[in-house]
Amino acid sequence: MAKINGNELKPGTIIDHDGGLWAAVKVSHVKPGKGGAFAQAELKNLRDGRKLNERFRSEDKVDQVDLEMKDQQFLYETDGRLVFMDAETYEQIELDAELLGDRRPFLQDGMTVSVQYYGEEPLNVKIPQKVQCRVVETEPVQNGQTASKSYKPAVLDNGVRIMVPPFINADEEIIVHTELMEYSERA
Repeated sequence: MAKINGNELKPGTIIDHDGGLWAAVKVSHVKPGKGGAFAQAELKNLRDGRKLNERFRSEDKVDQVDLEMKDQQFLYETDGRLVFMDAETYEQIELDAELLGDRRPFLQDGMTVSVQYYGEEPLNVKIPQKVQCRVVETEPVQNGQTASKSYKPAVLDNGVRIMVPPFINADEEIIVHTELMEYSERA
């Protein structure tokens, strides 16, 4: 296991903490006016689903678990379980849909993802960092607004609400950064 600083924690990172394997679901880096900076992390136990909020200072060392990655294809969701198929062996596995957290709506039928294994046990799913989505609802462009750095709300075809630049219209295809949950570029 590799040791990393507490401030290097990112969503999707797997750590060995308090005798269990935990996935960082949400991480926000906080720099208070007094004291040192820290990472506020929402962790989810990969085996029993418990959640934990933990603070890691930059000087804290955490054990990052190296997991084996296997590319698998997403087939379908049933009763809160996601079904994936290994492209080489055609073996199917089921994982809890809550494992993806906020990124779940970006998982599309037939999408190839990386499933992380700890030994023979599938533990985590990493979806592509950038996904193409269609804007289904947004405000129309207003004259003179395109030159500024203002953003407007938009609803994507998967139901996720994000902020987009003013020149993006409904029915346009865009690329969304799945970790940051924000607009990246036009498709």
